[in-house]
Amino acid sequence: MQKTFSALIGIGACFITSAHAQSIDWQKVDEALGRKPAVADDVHRYGFPRTDLTVTLDGVTVKPALALGGWVAFKPMHGGAMVMGDLVLLETEVKPVMAKMIANGLEITALHNHLLRADPATFYMHVAGHGDPVKLASAIHDALAESKTPMTAAQANPPPVIDLDTAKLDQIIGVKGQANGGVYQFNVKRRDPISDDDMLLTPVSAMGVATAINFQPTGGGKAAITGDFVMTSDEVNPVIAALRTHGIEVTALHSHMLNEQPRLFFMHFWANDDAIKLAEGLRAAIEKTASTKN
Repeated sequence: MQKTFSALIGIGACFITSAHAQSIDWQKVDEALGRKPAVADDVHRYGFPRTDLTVTLDGVTVKPALALGGWVAFKPMHGGAMVMGDLVLLETEVKPVMAKMIANGLEITALHNHLLRADPATFYMHVAGHGDPVKLASAIHDALAESKTPMTAAQANPPPVIDLDTAKLDQIIGVKGQANGGVYQFNVKRRDPISDDDMLLTPVSAMGVATAINFQPTGGGKAAITGDFVMTSDEVNPVIAALRTHGIEVTALHSHMLNEQPRLFFMHFWANDDAIKLAEGLRAAIEKTASTKN
């Protein structure tokens, strides 16, 4: 009886969310942000890659899809929308962007590095808000205009070839990856549901709460890897141990949100080595988390 009641609640919530999604004028949101989104279920996710930057790390020129892909995601909620995002900024851009975000009623939920030794150094500002989606979009646009983040979407170019054995990488990681801007990307979902302010964060990849793993080919079967593991507190040190045992550097450990359930930690990493060897190390770390994989 309890399961049936819970199922009915879930179905009702889906109908309410669907109704809210239909009432949002997404074209106005698109216009406010100056770009089209990737749409997954009821989430509209807008990319703000730092295509204007040339960032190098340990001799590797970092592609935007590897570690410079800022984004904001809108999800219908309570008659409006919730927004979450992760914006890529230079050190000199942090203060003016933060000031504008706060002035426009948005919350700053985290500010930190993801990489070490990058030149120039990049910082990552996580933001959140709830309300009218067009007003939220305008506020985010105005804040980002305080930086040199490109405010018009870049023209699509033919995607570079991924010079890696991607089928083998899929097999090892345990999920199917996809190519994006010369980078091979994986999203590994957790088995447990994740919510923020009692709102279920689905789909998890679009909302930034799936483990993200990126491979950028660097020649001769090698790849630079980075991304972030999404973990509960008891998983943190087992994942650190697994990564370090396999020659993968841990570069940051922190939170991204303020009110999520369960409490989550995000661990960023870096290496440039044989891609298959690195994939095996990443899989060993994934095994220390409550993740879904083959």
